Order: sequence, then structure tokens, then C-alpha cells
Amino acid sequence: MIALVRLRLAGFLRTGRALAPALAGLLALGVLYGGGRAQPAEAYGVSAVVLFPVLAWQTKILLDVEPDVQRRLAQVVLGPTRERAAGLLAAAVAALGTVAVALVLPWLVGGVAGPAAPGDRSVLAGVLLGLWAHLLALPGAVALGALASRAVTRTAGYGVAVLALGAVGVLVLGLSGSVVPWLVPPLLPAARALAGHLEPATGLLLSGWAVAWSAVTLTGYAWARRSRA
Repeated sequence: MIALVRLRLAGFLRTGRALAPALAGLLALGVLYGGGRAQPAEAYGVSAVVLFPVLAWQTKILLDVEPDVQRRLAQVVLGPTRERAAGLLAAAVAALGTVAVALVLPWLVGGVAGPAAPGDRSVLAGVLLGLWAHLLALPGAVALGALASRAVTRTAGYGVAVLALGAVGVLVLGLSGSVVPWLVPPLLPAARALAGHLEPATGLLLSGWAVAWSAVTLTGYAWARRSRA
């Protein structure tokens, strides 16, 4: 299975398909940090929200690079479960690379600042909370991108519709006062929490929420793959 993960990552990089989401992510982050300096935790909380659709799109592109015939051959050799797991693992590895860039970039462009008052979080605490915020977004983005992949949607139009619905849903249903916030991953609630004082209980609740949402979405992805096999 590791060989298949490497093969899919190599195809994603060597075909140049990785450039589009990488440039989109850099552009989005550049606009975000171009508005002024902010405390690390607060800035990273917004960064995770901004990167969510980029990571989902990146996942879809990575999973769509492989020709359908080659994907079916991989299913025969490894079995459907391991073939799907290899694709998701490759997408997660690529997403981690994007997250690493997102954590480093604001320091290079002067988009974050150290503590301005005695009660502010330390830089290290802000970075760790920022890492948590991005890891909170990563599994949901991979799950959404997998659900929008060609193996599930069959057409580019349906795939784009799934991505757009997921990205807009995160923004609309994640607003404060939403009656059904559980329909989307908790990116906006996490960003709001990082802008203030994040309680440990709140962090655990948001983490559990993100894991549960991703699990449900990945279950839907697995079911859709089986039904379309």
C-alpha cells in the first residue's frame, strides 16, 4: 500500500497538478496576511478556514490524477479497502505539506506578531494552537475532497458542485447562531475560540466534532465507492 501512496504522490507532483492548489493557497494566505499583523493563534485560526477549500480541492486533484483503469487495477491487486486507504493517505500527506507552508509563511511575510500585552499567549502557544486549528481542518478537507473525486461524482461538474457546497456550507452554517452547525466541520467555531480564550474542554469538544464529521463523510465516501464499483 505504501508503494501505491508513493505512486499517487509522484503522479500528483510530476504532472504539475500540484501547482494550481499550491498557488491558490499562497494567494489566499498572501491576501490574508497582507491586511496587517495579528497574534499567531488568531491568525492561524483564520488561516485554517481559508485553507479548507484549498485542501479539499488539492485532495480531489490528487485522487483524479490516476486514470480509472489504473485505479481498478490497484483495487484488484490490493483490494478495494486498501486502495481507498492509499488514496486518502496520499491526500493527507500532501495536505500536511500545505499545512507546514501555512504555518511558516506568516513569519516570512511579517503577518504575525509576538505578545502585545502581558495577558497575551506566548508565541509557542500560539503556534501550537495554530497547528491544532489546521489539523482540525485537515481530515474534513480530505474527506470532502474524496467525496468530490471523479471516482464518486463521475463528472467534473458534480465534483465542483460538491466542493462548492462544502466550502460555502462551512462559512454559512459555521456562523455564530447557526441552527445546524454540526452539518459542517467546526472551523469557524475554532477560529472564534482562538480569537479569545480557548478552554481545554472547548478544544476537546471541537476536536471530537471534527473527527466525527470526518468519519461520517469518509463513511459516505466508502459507501459511494462500493456502490459505483
